Amino acid sequence: MISVHERGSSGELGALSAFRRGFYDCLHRRADALFELCDAVLCTDGPVGSLVGLWLAAEHRRGHGALYDGVNAGRMRIERLRRELAGLPLPRDGEGRIVLAVDVSNWLRPDAASAPDRSFCHVYGRGKSAAQLIPGWPYSFVAAVEPGRTSWTAMLDAVRLGPLDDVTKVTAAQVRAVVARLGQAGQWREGDPPILVVFDAGYDVTRLAWLLADAPVVVVGRLRSDRVFHLPVPARLLGQVGRPARHGPVIDLDEPATHPASAVSTVTETSRYAKGVHRRLGPGTPAVAAPRRLGRPPRTTTHRGGNPDPAGRRPATRGP
Repeated sequence: MISVHERGSSGELGALSAFRRGFYDCLHRRADALFELCDAVLCTDGPVGSLVGLWLAAEHRRGHGALYDGVNAGRMRIERLRRELAGLPLPRDGEGRIVLAVDVSNWLRPDAASAPDRSFCHVYGRGKSAAQLIPGWPYSFVAAVEPGRTSWTAMLDAVRLGPLDDVTKVTAAQVRAVVARLGQAGQWREGDPPILVVFDAGYDVTRLAWLLADAPVVVVGRLRSDRVFHLPVPARLLGQVGRPARHGPVIDLDEPATHPASAVSTVTETSRYAKGVHRRLGPGTPAVAAPRRLGRPPRTTTHRGGNPDPAGRRPATRGP
C-alpha cells in the first residue's frame, strides 16, 4: 500500500498516491478511521458481508470501536471528491473523445422498514415474467468507459434518486454537472470532440437530448425493440382533400417489413454476442417531403415537462 503522505512517486504510482492524498483531504471528520476503512474495503478478498469482517482486515489497523465511530460520526466533502475524480486520467477513444456511460443501479433494502426515501426498484428474474419490485435506493451513476471490450470504468458521479424525482431531469442535471467539472479540470476544452454520453433503453433519450442541447455532448441511447417511428410526411398530391397528415409511414422496429432500405449497413462479428448488425435508414419512399429530412425519420416525444409547447401539441422530433 502507498502511504497517504508519500511524495516523489512518478507514473501510475504517483497518480495513485496523489489521488489518495486528495481523497484523504476530502475526509474532514474521523479522516484516519474512514481512510483505513476504505483501504479495507478495497483489499479484502471476496465480497464484503459485514463491518466486522472489515475490522479483521490487515489494512484496518484501528480498533473495533473506531470502525463504527468512523461510519457514524465521519464526514466527507462530496463536491471536493467529485472534483478529485474529474481530475484523474480518463480513458478516451481513438479520436481522443471522452465516452460517458449513464445507468441506474439499485441498493436493495427490503428489510430496512425505517430507512427513508425508499423506492420500488425493478429487479429482473432468471425466468420469463420473473421480474419483481423490491424496496431500495436507486442510484444514478456516471462513468467514463474505455474503448474495446473491457469492464473497467472510471466512476465520476453517483446520485440517489428519490421517489418523487423526475429521473430525466435529475439525469440531465447530473450529466451537465459532470461535463462542467471535466471542463474545469482541463479534461475537455473548446475545439475538442464533443463528449459522447451513452444511455440505456430505459431513458427518455429524446427529452435528454433537448435538455442537453446547449452542452458539448452527443447523446446516444439504446432503443427498445417495441419503439415506433414515422417517416416524414409525404408531399400532398394535387387536388387532395382532407386534413393534412402529421406523420408519414410507420417504422415499427418489431416489423422488418416496415423498414425502408438501409443507406449504410455494417456487420461486426463478436466472440461473446454473436453477430452485430447496424443499419442507418435510407430515404424511404419517393414521396418524402423536403430532401433535407431524408434518412432522418422524426419521432414523437413523450408528453412530459421540459419540452415547451404553448399550443399543447407534442412536436415531432427529428431522429439522428
